[in-house]
Amino acid sequence: MTSRAAFVALAAGLLIPAAAASLSACAPITSYSGFQAIESDPKDVKIGADTKSTVRSRLGSPSATGAFDANTWFYMNQLKSRIAFKRPEVVARNITAITFNKDSELVESVNSYTLKDGKVVAFNGRETPTRGRELTILEQVLGNVGRGSLQPTDDTAPGQRPGDRRN
Repeated sequence: MTSRAAFVALAAGLLIPAAAASLSACAPITSYSGFQAIESDPKDVKIGADTKSTVRSRLGSPSATGAFDANTWFYMNQLKSRIAFKRPEVVARNITAITFNKDSELVESVNSYTLKDGKVVAFNGRETPTRGRELTILEQVLGNVGRGSLQPTDDTAPGQRPGDRRN
């Protein structure tokens, strides 16, 4: 065996396990959050047959309720994946919206939404102007120069200005 062949065999023997170890270290880390359907799925709720109490007993409390209508319950979950130091990426998101009748509390509709149904909302980074302004350090230090006086006064009555002699 020549020295070149021995070097190639040694390099291959060291690089292959190192490459396999580095690739396994970059395996994605997944995290699951939200509602977990263990015994029953929110999609199995029957329209017109189930009520609020049967849904709560089968699925538990909802993840959220409607902001303007308490008769809409949401069951939400999502799966995130993160590789090494990169930002987590949402892989899957499922939302089931269950709407109840106000009077009979029977299920009126069951709608399922996924990540494909979502819409990106444009964030506006501009600030709303407010009244007034912030003072700089120099304005704060020198702002009161020339106002008022530092002379001691005998007038101790509340509401009296120093040097005010009106009676």
